[in-house]
Amino acid sequence: MAEYLGEDIAKLGFGLMRLPRIDKAIDIKQLEQMVDLFLDAGFTYFDTAYGYSDSEAAIGEALVKRHPRSSYQLATKLPAWTVKTKVEAERLFWTSLERTGLDYFDFYLLHNVSGPRMPFFDEYRIWDFLAERREEGLIRHLGFSFHDKPAVLDKLLFDHPEIEFVQLQINYVDWDDPAMEAAKCYEIARSYGKPVVVMEPVRGGNLMKLPPAAVEAFKTLDPKASLASWALRYVASLEGIITVLSGMSDLAQMKDNIATMLDPKPLDQRELAAIESAKKELAELDAIPCTRCDYCMPVCEQKVAIPGIFEAMNLRSVYGEERGAQFTYGWHTRGNNMNPASACIACGNCEAVCTQGILITDELRRARELFEPAAS
Repeated sequence: MAEYLGEDIAKLGFGLMRLPRIDKAIDIKQLEQMVDLFLDAGFTYFDTAYGYSDSEAAIGEALVKRHPRSSYQLATKLPAWTVKTKVEAERLFWTSLERTGLDYFDFYLLHNVSGPRMPFFDEYRIWDFLAERREEGLIRHLGFSFHDKPAVLDKLLFDHPEIEFVQLQINYVDWDDPAMEAAKCYEIARSYGKPVVVMEPVRGGNLMKLPPAAVEAFKTLDPKASLASWALRYVASLEGIITVLSGMSDLAQMKDNIATMLDPKPLDQRELAAIESAKKELAELDAIPCTRCDYCMPVCEQKVAIPGIFEAMNLRSVYGEERGAQFTYGWHTRGNNMNPASACIACGNCEAVCTQGILITDELRRARELFEPAAS
């Protein structure tokens, strides 16, 4: 089998969406420690995005200014759907270069080319603009991230053979979920010979918050293994993978992920059976598949604490902790100067950008009934 793009890259990537923070500001000192630990362990791929708040500037400080350029690969993404003109869309690329302090990007992606966001990339001719930047050497490898159906991915890859890789959401829950169809998307990418960057292998941390029966199934097999390690190992053995991104938020998470991915042993039959047990337990719950990407927050003019509200709802449905859920609801709303579910005006802006296809306004209506009975 011929060598593929990224075959020589270590299979744990550092996703920079959920970085450690102190009073909302990124904790640069801890990030520097994480970067150093990551590189020292032999891992080299970092993934950020224009829209990840102050992530690009932070990785510029913690990585680009402190380590040789040859020691890492840095990827970022262009969200054309966040702006109103072609000129503004192109400016996003140059802003990312300036923020990170780089003179070129190793991997560059059109961000979330799916659903109602797709027309913006065509209208602004971003495919051509980025191909030109690649010709100039400002981009080494060009790809896109994707959250949609297999047929859409098939058409995109047929229409854009210049694309070198695809970033897909893959984890053991979404693998054969009829709503996400991660396996089919992966198979289509590979049928075009495109290597894959895996994102959300732990589903935004949700696969570390399993119901008790699922936890017990894993602990019986290996009491010392973290819940995250099972999810990482599930995707690490896929063929044609550039790397598996993990959105690590502190040193403890990084140490655990590194320990797993230094030698990610394939799952055996008993371990795969435990995975299936966990999937069955999760399928029986009324959980909201929010990954806390926070894309909904900038577009919510009412400042409703959407991800935090969903965290409270899942705490109630997964663990039956009604008092804890009520406290969590209050903390994420009043405690953080954000608005509760009753402030939602059902404009639909949040649903247009949700990568998981959540019917957010319906869920907020349900949250209002659960946590704000006086407002219902």
